[in-house]
Amino acid sequence: MNKLKVGLIGGGSWGTAVASLIAKNTDVSLWARSPDTVKEINKKHTNKKYLPDAVLPKNLVAYSDLEAVVANADVLVMGVPSNSFRDVLKQVRPFIRPWIPIISLTKGLENGTDLRMTEVIQRELPGHPVGVLTGPNLAREVMAGQAAASVIAMVDDVIVQELQKIFNSGLFRVYTNDDVIGCELGGVLKNIIAIAVGMGIGLGAGDNTRSALITRGLAEITRLGVALGGRAETFSGLTGMGDMLATCISSQSRNHHVGVELGKGRHIDDIIADMVMVAEGVKSAPTVVKLAARHGVEMPIAHDVNEVIAGRRTAEQAFYGLLKRRVGAEIESD
Repeated sequence: MNKLKVGLIGGGSWGTAVASLIAKNTDVSLWARSPDTVKEINKKHTNKKYLPDAVLPKNLVAYSDLEAVVANADVLVMGVPSNSFRDVLKQVRPFIRPWIPIISLTKGLENGTDLRMTEVIQRELPGHPVGVLTGPNLAREVMAGQAAASVIAMVDDVIVQELQKIFNSGLFRVYTNDDVIGCELGGVLKNIIAIAVGMGIGLGAGDNTRSALITRGLAEITRLGVALGGRAETFSGLTGMGDMLATCISSQSRNHHVGVELGKGRHIDDIIADMVMVAEGVKSAPTVVKLAARHGVEMPIAHDVNEVIAGRRTAEQAFYGLLKRRVGAEIESD
């Protein structure tokens, strides 16, 4: 059987890391918006802006021309931020062949439509099998060869098993799941809890507080995830609890970093201006709060994080407001 050709759209940290993993198994080409990034990947086999310590595979080839990456691809992987996801799909449309599977790496919701990225794909490129690769995956650790696990979620059991072979590489273990909604939402919702945990650290809270926020945060995202069609057990797995732990405790997490800086009293605009990469939780928070209200789901942590991001409360006010909330049963009955 001939090797599948993979086109990966997005030259950020995780897009580059995933392309490097795929390059160990099959042919992969990467599209990056920046001509300088493309030149650096092809000439020096590095991407120092996003992965300063990593050496990339020599067979990973980058392009600034979308058609060169998309036209011959048997699988398309989307690794661009949520705010540009739809626009890039529209640019991809003239070049992609029919029925090519499309996998999202993006852990965000589309502002204005409240859609998950796989839903955006289905609207812009109907007829293509869609899925998501998600889990507790910090790009720098993966590139350093440290053990990690991820999940590829698709409804089609036959296609997902073939794609599993493309992403699974050495110590990077990839599992399959057919709960696309739950897996995708886990990656989105945990970002907001990571901001809350970071806020606590910035305010000087200890490990007990961090543990409580993570645990109660998991309860929040599970409630909303189930209300939106995901399965409860998914949120106790790699794409729920696993991803939340990595994002909430690691200094490499962008969302965690945002929370820490908010806890120190900095304004969200100044924090974002100093960052190279996107913190999806900042953009997703208003949408998540709106979805929770629409479905009658109580999410006090997400609500207070959104209040701080919007500038309506300080991190200190929100954090101590959470501590003063009514205490009920740990497991709420329906």
